[in-house]
Amino acid sequence: MRVDLWAGIQYQGAAMTLPRAPVILVFDSGLGGLTVFREVVKARPDARFVYAADDAAFPYGGLDEGALVARVTAVMDRLVALHAPDLVVVACNTASTLVLPALRARFALPFVGTVPAIKPAVERSVTRRVAVLATPGTVKRDYTQALIDEFAGDCKVTLVGSTALAGLAEAQLRGEAVEDAAIAAEIAPCFPDEGPPTDVVVLGCTHYPLLRTRMERLAPWPVAWIDPAPAIARRVTQLLGAPPPAHDGEEEAAALFTSGRAVTPELRRALGAFGLARLHIEAMPLGA
Repeated sequence: MRVDLWAGIQYQGAAMTLPRAPVILVFDSGLGGLTVFREVVKARPDARFVYAADDAAFPYGGLDEGALVARVTAVMDRLVALHAPDLVVVACNTASTLVLPALRARFALPFVGTVPAIKPAVERSVTRRVAVLATPGTVKRDYTQALIDEFAGDCKVTLVGSTALAGLAEAQLRGEAVEDAAIAAEIAPCFPDEGPPTDVVVLGCTHYPLLRTRMERLAPWPVAWIDPAPAIARRVTQLLGAPPPAHDGEEEAAALFTSGRAVTPELRRALGAFGLARLHIEAMPLGA
């Protein structure tokens, strides 16, 4: 396995050559991976896409490490059997920092994962103070601390484990009211009152870019917000090769949900804005 710490992504394998349009599976615990899906679609307009949200187990931070590995592996077994992807993007920091080794050992196909982009944040910082805004699971992971130990140098890194921000992003996408005060309270620890001001914030959960415009407005001062999605899309193209200059139109991208719950009209409209017109329920209850 190689780790691209500038992009904040993990990957393995060499570039592939496919005689047909590739099938790309983008996987997350919920709707946050849509921010990655959007960028990968731009990079590979010829591909066939499946977006899979394991909403039956959302949020992954509620599972202990053993349960999370078992859950993601079991769901991936079903998804790979159903859709035969050529490449899988694990668009979830919590899962990527823990489950990728098990997935790569189990499946003979490339996985592109997401890890906190600490190295590029440190290199970009002028004030030498950055914040990593992530889920509690990602913040406490040894992998995250190892990145800080290796690359932070003289830069002070503030780890902020948000318990509510991913849920707020999901609620907004579903058309529910989300108060500014709730978002402001979650990002406030990124901006300590003492010491040099934070000038870079790493978005360590793929849900968070869904709220980026509002976070920019609510932040006490301007900062750079690092979203790993463009780098992930570039790595997908490196692995699969550049798309052909001309390609036939493929079938519409499909979204799949594991909870068994019906998709609300508001969410259906939001998914349509991402180009996901075909919706499927593949019930996989947690613990089944």
